[in-house]
Amino acid sequence: MNLPNLKEAQKRTNKDIKIIKNDYKVPKEMKSIGKNKKYYIKTYGCQMNVHDSENIKAILEDMSFNETSEIENADLIILNTCAIRENAHNKMFGFLGRVKHLKDSNPNIICGICGCMAQEESVVNDIKNKYKWVDIVFGTHNLHKLPEILKDSIKDKKQEIEVYSIEGDVYENIPVKRDSKYKAWVNIMYGCDKFCTYCIVPYTRGKQRSRLKEDIINEVKELINNGYKEVTLLGQNVNAYGKDLHLNYTMGDLLEEVAKTGIERIRFVTSHPWDFDDNMIDTIAKYPNIMPYIHLPLQSGSDRILKLMGRRYTKKEYLELFNKIKNRIPNSSITTDIIVAFPGETLKDFEDTLDVVKACKFDSAFTFIFSPREGTPAARMKNDLSLEEKNSRLYKLNELVNKYALEANEKYLNKVVKVLLEDYSEKDKKLMGYTDTMKLVNVSADEKYLGKIVNVKITDVKTWSLDGELIDEKV
Repeated sequence: MNLPNLKEAQKRTNKDIKIIKNDYKVPKEMKSIGKNKKYYIKTYGCQMNVHDSENIKAILEDMSFNETSEIENADLIILNTCAIRENAHNKMFGFLGRVKHLKDSNPNIICGICGCMAQEESVVNDIKNKYKWVDIVFGTHNLHKLPEILKDSIKDKKQEIEVYSIEGDVYENIPVKRDSKYKAWVNIMYGCDKFCTYCIVPYTRGKQRSRLKEDIINEVKELINNGYKEVTLLGQNVNAYGKDLHLNYTMGDLLEEVAKTGIERIRFVTSHPWDFDDNMIDTIAKYPNIMPYIHLPLQSGSDRILKLMGRRYTKKEYLELFNKIKNRIPNSSITTDIIVAFPGETLKDFEDTLDVVKACKFDSAFTFIFSPREGTPAARMKNDLSLEEKNSRLYKLNELVNKYALEANEKYLNKVVKVLLEDYSEKDKKLMGYTDTMKLVNVSADEKYLGKIVNVKITDVKTWSLDGELIDEKV
């Protein structure tokens, strides 16, 4: 048994990371353990978690399990968790109650918890002491060891907790079962060393560590050969790619090399303004297959709050970067993240944030009330704001965000845009997809257009989506 340790998780050394390519294996006795059995995965959180679940699915299918979308039919249930906000924490434990009910009816069901919450010391202590019926717990550093963890749990018939609070290495050649046939996530780096005072990610994901460019490019080329149209390069802070490799090779260089593979669409998330350099901006502007969509978290428009957050830029510097991107990439859309009611935020601080939103007119924003995460510096900061005031500020912010989101979408009315149709719409039996600027478009079209990049004329505009009609007549 290995339990997470918060103090160990925050340590950073100058030790070089290892690139490990042959560590994943399925023990012989586990290769058919899932025969005639089904697994169910519930995923919370960011794109990195979604991609981790794609790896977990492939690992389980290497053990002969088959996926089910109905939890009631599952023999193995895994919750891949997120630790970034209290809401995700509460949702996971709420869902765990449903799993407990199923396990009471069928004690043979295996339940596992993984992901970022599994890296939290307090969470795992709760699971260990209060949720003894949970069979396995594993973290973000060792998901490729799932076959061995599962083997030990079945053999010993006891709760198996294997979570490591370490800086981490890079593991290659872990299998993946992708959710889409047309779009793919590609990890380019793991972890984060920024240690923003409110953020738990550096503790749960470990040290900033980049994959080798050759491994990334080879993965993209393989995806092209398999018919994929779009890749999204993933990392907690993609802009810092390569800094730990000491090769004078940056995110801008990687973007250029990925663009030269000929993949039709390239995206990346998530960026930190501090690392967004001119080379990166020029590369995005230069290559038409790098999508002009940038997620650029602001978090606050107040210099005082930004300093308390440990964000390492000022309001002025953020606006200068925003305008530089807009000037060099005129057709770009920029979205952001904003935290309301950070400890110590005054009305003036909040108004400074509104000023930045008014200046930038973001295409969209993910907005949240500050959520203290145990173990982070911000969790120890005094916060005197009432819940009523917090909700009032969030409401005011969202009113402004929604206004500019609609204005941004209205610019598309009657225009023809290229859309990668990737799935069925949840409404009206239409197909759905995204423009190069990450606008959701619903289109009345035959399913033969799925996986195609087509011309669509926008006929109706809403705050968060567009409706359009197909211009292409042939496939």
